[in-house]
Amino acid sequence: MSPFLWLLLQERYGMALSLFVIAGISDALDGFLAKRFGWTSTLGGILDPIADKLLLMGAVLALGWLNELPIWLVVLVILRDLIIVAGAIGYHFMIEPVEASPLRVSKLNTLMQLMLVFAVIVNYGIAALPAWLLAGLIYLTALTTGWSGGAYVWQWSQRAWSKTRGESNRHLRK
Repeated sequence: MSPFLWLLLQERYGMALSLFVIAGISDALDGFLAKRFGWTSTLGGILDPIADKLLLMGAVLALGWLNELPIWLVVLVILRDLIIVAGAIGYHFMIEPVEASPLRVSKLNTLMQLMLVFAVIVNYGIAALPAWLLAGLIYLTALTTGWSGGAYVWQWSQRAWSKTRGESNRHLRK
């Protein structure tokens, strides 16, 4: 378990927030340096977003466990990611290797999730935030989560349909 998640589960929000901010800054710096100097690798391109996603999912799960996020939102966030991963694995093994690239709505969803986690930790550990702000972030996160998940399902279903349809047409022409 990461120190951030341990601190979060211990309800030591100030320290957890500090680590969350440090992790965000170091991830942004890492990304900037990798792009700026070409310090990229295929493995790094896979592991970095997985690590980011695991930290964010862990935060959402921990905040749900602590009853600081509604359980329906936690389920929605986890279900979206499971559907995307299952779809990518299925596409990879049944159709062709997946070349993952995040959709814009997915980047917006990640931003909303980050903002929500940040706001909830601030609310419980630093200073109370207006209820309307937290409620707005919860519902906007839910909206972008559903939108993003649906967009991935639609896009990859269309790709799969086109790819398999094209292959079956080639077999008919032979």
